[in-house]
Amino acid sequence: MFKITPNPPVTDPASPYESPDSKKFHEAAERALDHYLGPPTAEIMAAPYKPNALYMASPESDNESLLADASETLGSATVMLQNHVAMVEGTHRKTLQGIAQVVMLAELAVNRVLDRLVPTE
Repeated sequence: MFKITPNPPVTDPASPYESPDSKKFHEAAERALDHYLGPPTAEIMAAPYKPNALYMASPESDNESLLADASETLGSATVMLQNHVAMVEGTHRKTLQGIAQVVMLAELAVNRVLDRLVPTE
């Protein structure tokens, strides 16, 4: 028996090129992946780091002053958190207590460094 139409070409069922639109979509997806996941370009790597000076500590400040200020700030944060803990119930209270403990541990670490830098004895 003679067949009038030829057999269709064999295509890969997982091919992203089912239609011209899917090919464009695939190319756009590849460009996006290359942009976000590709290796960094040379121009990004060559740019020097410039910190934002909006909230920057004064470069003239000495270590002792910076550590003392950090210790006082962490102490204030601990007090604020403990005051807020007293007004909260349930699991949120436990969360705030955990945060207060982390802040208190940071305060202890800063105080230890401050004691080593400027002995109190």
